[in-house]
Amino acid sequence: MPRIHFHQQLVTLKDKLLAMAALSQQALSLSLESYLTGNISLCDHVKEIEAAINSAERDVDEMAYDLLAKEQPMAVDLRFILAVIKINGDLERIGDQASNIAQRTQALAGAAPIELPIDIPDMGDKVGVMIRTAIQSLLEADAKLAEKVIAMDDEIDDLNHFVQDELVELMQQQPEISTQALNAIIISRNLERSADHATNIAEDVIFWVRGSDVRHLYSLAKAE
Repeated sequence: MPRIHFHQQLVTLKDKLLAMAALSQQALSLSLESYLTGNISLCDHVKEIEAAINSAERDVDEMAYDLLAKEQPMAVDLRFILAVIKINGDLERIGDQASNIAQRTQALAGAAPIELPIDIPDMGDKVGVMIRTAIQSLLEADAKLAEKVIAMDDEIDDLNHFVQDELVELMQQQPEISTQALNAIIISRNLERSADHATNIAEDVIFWVRGSDVRHLYSLAKAE
């Protein structure tokens, strides 16, 4: 009977984490929408969601640490709780990136809209796919799906580098658009960081399901 209760608590913990994941995805989506449409009012909503994410993070951590202390889990259950704690932190940081994008959008209020030679919407869509796939791999305990997320990260890194190179050159040629270009560079970086957090989540899913620590294997493979 005690073990049944313990596993019910694990289900509850997972549900709490998935609810937090939904908030993080919503915050990032709204922040990008505010930037792309110039709808500044959405920025306030992003800040409200971020506050909810911060509260959810504390709730998940408290429950996870309580289970570690009281239940002393072993094997896959221990790995699950440890993965939850780490994924919880990455979801909170995705919320931080969304808040940063909202702040950049507010900083652009009143600035003349201009066309930049980059595709932030496409980059945002790709990052959104990474986050959703990482969360789906968590929901389904699917390590192979998590591996697909990790494989997507290189493309986002390349896009971020492209944005930086293009816009730095553009600012040198047209200093009058520096405000818009600089904010786009920062937003691109926020998206790249969000992709990194999605990758971290995927790596933690693999650790939970397989017991394998793959955090540095992919970076080593790229270096070689």
